[in-house]
Amino acid sequence: MPLSVQSLDHLVLTVRDIDLSVQFYTSVLGMRSEQFAATDGTTRWALKFGNQKINLHRAGAEFDPKADRPTSGSADLCFLSSARVEHWQQHLAAAKVPIVDGPIRRTGATAPILSIYIRDPDQNLIEIGMPITD
Repeated sequence: MPLSVQSLDHLVLTVRDIDLSVQFYTSVLGMRSEQFAATDGTTRWALKFGNQKINLHRAGAEFDPKADRPTSGSADLCFLSSARVEHWQQHLAAAKVPIVDGPIRRTGATAPILSIYIRDPDQNLIEIGMPITD
């Protein structure tokens, strides 16, 4: 039987300011922040949502092992939400987070989605996709 992976456990975002990133992802995207002790004894920050998490590394002070060229602002991430696009538009407007594109139909991993795009404090492209129900 060939070997394969089944799911994503976590990914790492390199950010300029951990506190600013935690504030954005918790208040704008509804993630939970968690400080944890790594096996090397350092204290780190993660953002949790569903069964996944994003570990945060501060640019210039990344933890080893790390990406070959860790760079803030280089990510393009798509998150799924069951909320209606209109609710996201209202929420983002209230949070003063501009929508840079959308709503637009996209092809998701398992089904078509309706997406809007925003940028986080490091200018990473963040896609919020909602299942198309029509």
